Amino acid sequence: MQKVGQPKLLLVIPCYNEEQVLPLTAPLFLEEIRVLTEKGKISGESGILFVDDGSRDGTWDVISSLARENAQISGIRLSRNRGHQNALLAGLMEARDICDISVSMDCDGQDDIGAAEAMVDAYLSGCDVVYGVRSARKKDSIFKRTTARGFYRLMNALGAETVYDHADYRLLSNRVLHELGGYREVNLFLRGMIPLIGFRSTCVPYERHERAAGKSKYPLRKMLSFAVEGITSLSTKPIRIVSALGFVTVILSIAAAIWAFVCHVTGKTVAGWSSVMVVMLLLGGVQLLSLGVIGEYVGKIYMESKGRPRFIISERTREEKE
Repeated sequence: MQKVGQPKLLLVIPCYNEEQVLPLTAPLFLEEIRVLTEKGKISGESGILFVDDGSRDGTWDVISSLARENAQISGIRLSRNRGHQNALLAGLMEARDICDISVSMDCDGQDDIGAAEAMVDAYLSGCDVVYGVRSARKKDSIFKRTTARGFYRLMNALGAETVYDHADYRLLSNRVLHELGGYREVNLFLRGMIPLIGFRSTCVPYERHERAAGKSKYPLRKMLSFAVEGITSLSTKPIRIVSALGFVTVILSIAAAIWAFVCHVTGKTVAGWSSVMVVMLLLGGVQLLSLGVIGEYVGKIYMESKGRPRFIISERTREEKE
């Protein structure tokens, strides 16, 4: 079903220690909004919402300055650093009552802002969710390309439904934003949560650029941690794998016990310290791995049971304007 009218668009852009980047990318975002407005695809009331995720540099000062200079720019500041996913969610929840559609993206200029027009077109054609998907990874190193592909394959193999080569560059309609507000978990993985909401969706390919300035906030260590967070937040498959591993280990242990008994009865026993140690280390490793996986889930249950707020907004630029 096609949408009618000109929707009010809000770009939701999380920022963490990006005082060098914002002066370079903010004009690009504003230009895209101007172009879409002139083409009659979005409302003239559209704008940008920057979310300062408790930055330690002058990011908030830059956002405040941009908001004073241009009425289309606003910002919120979290009371402390809460991580990219919480900052993004804070922006989306702030946007749901003041826009018809939101487009979330990084502030470093790597996400091609030009793809936003195709996203808006898809929304006007009837889609409520539009995923920005990388068209190629030619600029990535072989290591980065291999690990990225492995990341998505591992996520899907372990039960976390994700869109291949999609990060957090996406369009969400107002009704999707309100449905997202009903998800109350503390352990956030928006790439997997959005597909769970449903509604009509599509993908828009885009080319990812180099950062406008600064350094990447996602080294390999954080990517691995992010993968574990996503898998354990969205799927219980690792627990089932541990259960299956335990069952297989029990069967093998019974078979080994029978073999040892037969050898003893037939007088073919051979003293083998090495074989005993290998079995002990194998079983010990399986047990520790199992405890680690179970502990990850227990830790998440512990955090969820506390019911702590996922973010706290300490400042808003529109309060300064008032």
